[in-house]
This record gives sequence, C-alpha cells and structure tokens, in this order.
Amino acid sequence: MPGRQIPLVTGQMYHVFNRGLDNRSTFTDKREYVRADMAIRFYRFVNPPLKLSRFLVLPKDDRMKLLQETEARREKLVDILCYCFMPNHFHLLLRQLRDGGISKFLANYQNSYTRYFNTKHERLGTLFLDQFKAVRVQNEEQMVHVSRYIHLNPYTSYVTEDLLSLRSYRWSSFREYLGIASGNICDTEIVLSFFKNEGEYEKFVFDNAAYQRELDRIKHLVFE
Repeated sequence: MPGRQIPLVTGQMYHVFNRGLDNRSTFTDKREYVRADMAIRFYRFVNPPLKLSRFLVLPKDDRMKLLQETEARREKLVDILCYCFMPNHFHLLLRQLRDGGISKFLANYQNSYTRYFNTKHERLGTLFLDQFKAVRVQNEEQMVHVSRYIHLNPYTSYVTEDLLSLRSYRWSSFREYLGIASGNICDTEIVLSFFKNEGEYEKFVFDNAAYQRELDRIKHLVFE
C-alpha cells in the first residue's frame, strides 16, 4: 500500500471516503449493511476484546457484557461524527483521537468486512481500494457542510428517490441526527450545536438537496 502523503493528525477531523475496487458493489443486501454498521461500531475502540466474527457468535448476554465493558473504558481510536454506506462506497466524518487512529480503524473495519463479504460471496481478494481518501476539515463551517454532504449522498445518487425516503434511509447517521434512531454511534452534539434543534438541521440538509443533486448530475456529464 502506498504511503499517505499528507499525515492524519490527532485531534483533527477528516472526511474519509473509500469505494469498491473497479467501482464494484460493496453492499448488496440488508445483512451486509448491518454487518458494516456493526464493524464501525466495534472497531472504533482501541483494543476490541476479540474479532467481530467471534464476538457475534457469543451468547447475547456475553456480547452485551463485553460491549459494555469496552465502552466503559472509553478508549477509542476515533470519534464518528457522521457516516453513510452506499451500494459501492462509504463516507465517514471522523475525529482522530490517537496517533494512527484513523488508519487503524479503517484497516480493522475494511479487513473485517471484506472477510465477511468474501466468505458470503465465495470470492477472494481485495474489496475496497487500497488507499482511502481523507480530506482534513479545516473549520466548523466546513464540518457542518460536510455532514450535510454525507447525509444527502443517498438522495444525490438516486438511491432514495425523494427526501421522505432519505429521512428513513437506515444506512447513514441522518436518522440519529433527527432523533429517530436507537443505538446511536455518532457524536452528534458537535454539529447539532450550530442549530436550535433537530428540525433546523433537517431543514439545513433538505434546503441543499436539489442543488447537490444537480451538481452531481453535471459532474457526470462533464466526465463522460
């Protein structure tokens, strides 16, 4: 894997993106989205008690106990502010909490999910591109706009046809931001502190929906 030219700095936020090799599908059904969601929840911690595959075969009570003990230590590689899984790629807004945290988190998540995907589909080899992209978020205004961009992704790409469907899209953190999801993983307070309430944030996202979709359409026309 080639070295990263721009280092990832602890304490800074980054918009992280990766897609399937050769633009292939990386999430093809509900079970795969659920597994990806479990993987980012599990591997954001510094020292998970065991591999996710082994964790998931434990009795429910044992899983709950291990997870509670891990969360209680509050030793994380990253804070996850936003995320979105799409059919052939994913977006994350992360704050690195330890040196090398983002790289280790992404390696653990992608390796774990790839093993699961390959076993399920009886395939071998790499699923995601070797080098994920990471853009530093330089200020709070940019952070808020990146969160909107990530949450609009399903609508922009016509994975959801309308904004009502976007509101119920299960494979992103948007429902957490609207206060309609359980088992939350994201640190939503940072972004939401710039809005009076969840409804104001929803309006902020929806107000840019048509513009972002049009920009995406023009981008494809230019590169075709």
